[in-house]
Amino acid sequence: MTLTPTKDVTDMYKALSELMLDNTALDRHIQANLQPDVIAEMRSKIEAAGVEYIYYMLPTLGARNIAKMVPANHFARNLEKGIAFHRTALADLQTSRLGHLIGGGIEAKEFVGIPEPETFTVLPWDTKVARIFCTAYEPTHLPEVGGRPLALDSRHLLRIMHAAFKQVHGLEARSGTEPEMTWEGEGLDVKTRPGGSPAYQVENLERMRPIYQRLVTYAKAMGLDMIEGDYEDGGQLELNWMYDNVELTADRLVTYRQICKQVAREFGVTASFMPKPAIGTMGNGCHHNLSLWDGDTNVLVNEGVDELHMSDIGRHAIGGILKHASGAMLIMASTVNSYKRFWDIGQFAPSTIDWGLDSRAALIRISANGRMEFRVPDAMVNPYLSHAVLLAAMSEGILKQIDPGNPAGDGLPTLDHGILPRTLGEAIQAFKDDKLVHDAMPEKMKDVLIELKEDEWARYCGAVTDWDHDMYWESIP
Repeated sequence: MTLTPTKDVTDMYKALSELMLDNTALDRHIQANLQPDVIAEMRSKIEAAGVEYIYYMLPTLGARNIAKMVPANHFARNLEKGIAFHRTALADLQTSRLGHLIGGGIEAKEFVGIPEPETFTVLPWDTKVARIFCTAYEPTHLPEVGGRPLALDSRHLLRIMHAAFKQVHGLEARSGTEPEMTWEGEGLDVKTRPGGSPAYQVENLERMRPIYQRLVTYAKAMGLDMIEGDYEDGGQLELNWMYDNVELTADRLVTYRQICKQVAREFGVTASFMPKPAIGTMGNGCHHNLSLWDGDTNVLVNEGVDELHMSDIGRHAIGGILKHASGAMLIMASTVNSYKRFWDIGQFAPSTIDWGLDSRAALIRISANGRMEFRVPDAMVNPYLSHAVLLAAMSEGILKQIDPGNPAGDGLPTLDHGILPRTLGEAIQAFKDDKLVHDAMPEKMKDVLIELKEDEWARYCGAVTDWDHDMYWESIP
C-alpha cells in the first residue's frame, strides 16, 4: 500500500491508520523473506561467522528488548513462520496495582514476529550468537485483524511515520542521539573540590578507559560509527556515534544500551540509564539532534539570513515541536524519575518551552552547524516513539507554518510558550489533551501507554519513601 500525497496533517495520519489496517502486510513480508537470494545471503552470513544461535528481538513500549533464542540452523523456517510472543510482552509484561496484566491480560492472544534479514548482526562478545530485529503482526488465524501490523510495535510505527513524512514533505529526517549513563563500581569513584565538576577531565576518562575502549570496539562491530565521547559527571559517560536516518539511529540506540549492559557485566560493575540517579548530579539525558534533508542538502540551514542559520522550514519545524512539547513529554520523559532532572536547578535540563542559538538552557538548542538539539529526552526514552512524535510535530509545524516566536537571548530561557510538565502525572494529562501527539500512534498503543503510565504514577503516589519518614516521622508535636 502507498500513501496518497497530501498537504494536510490530518489526512496524513488517516493514511497512516490505513497502513496499520493492511491485512496483506504479513504475507508480503514473508514473501520478501523467502526470496532465494535472501535465504542464501542469510545462510552465508551464519556460516561465515560460525553463528549457532539467534536472538529474534523486538523493542517494547518501555524501550526494553524482548527476544527468543533459536538455534541458527532453523533460520529458514523462522524467516517464514516467525516467532510467537504473548502480546503483553510489548507492554513489558507489566501487571497493574490491581493485578491485571496490562496490554490484554493473561488471556491475550499471541502475536508473530517476522525477522528482518537486513538487521542480522553477530554479537561481538560471543560470535556464536547473532541478533535480528523482527516486525510484529497479528497472526493470520485471527478474524478481521489477521495479517495486520501489531498496534503495539513502536519500531514499525516509526518506519511508517517516516515514510509518510518523506512522501508529504519530500524530506528525510535524520538524527543523532547523545545517551548518557552512570557507571558504578570499584575504582570508578571520583572526588571533586567544593563547587567543582569532574566533567571533561582526562584523569576521569582514564579511569573509564578499559570500559570505553570495549564499548567502542563492540559498538563498531555492530555497525555504529563511533565518533567521540567524554566524561560528564561522577561516573557519567557519554559516547556518540554518527547521525543517520531516524530508523537506523533508533535501532542503534537500543543496540548501544544492550552493549553497555554487556560491558558492565564483563567488568563486574553496574551501568544505569536511570534519568536522575541522585540530587545535585547531572541527569542522564539523551538529546536528539535533528536535521531535515533534501538529498545532500540540509534544508534547516539558511546561512547568512540571521544569526540562527534557520530557514523558514527550520523555523516552522521548531514551531511544531514547541507547540507540542508538553503533550510529547510523556514520551520524552517517560518515568517518574525522569522529572527529577527538571527540578534540580543548574543541571542543564530545560524546564521552559523555548529555543535559542547554542543555549543549553533552551528546550531546542540551535547548533552552529544547523541542527536542532532537542534537549528533553532522557536516557530511558523509547527512541522509536520519540522520533515518531517529533516527526508528527515537525510535519504540522511545516504544513501550518507555525511561528516559533522569539528565540531565547543571552543564554536565558523565555516564557513565550510556557513551561513543561513537572511530574509524570502532569505529563499524562498533557498527553491526553494533545490530539496530534496521541493521534500519531495507533489507538491501542495510546491506550496501553496511558494505562502503563497511570499505573506507574499511582504506584509512586502510594509509596512511602525515606523522604516521608525524614520529613514527618518526628515532626509532631
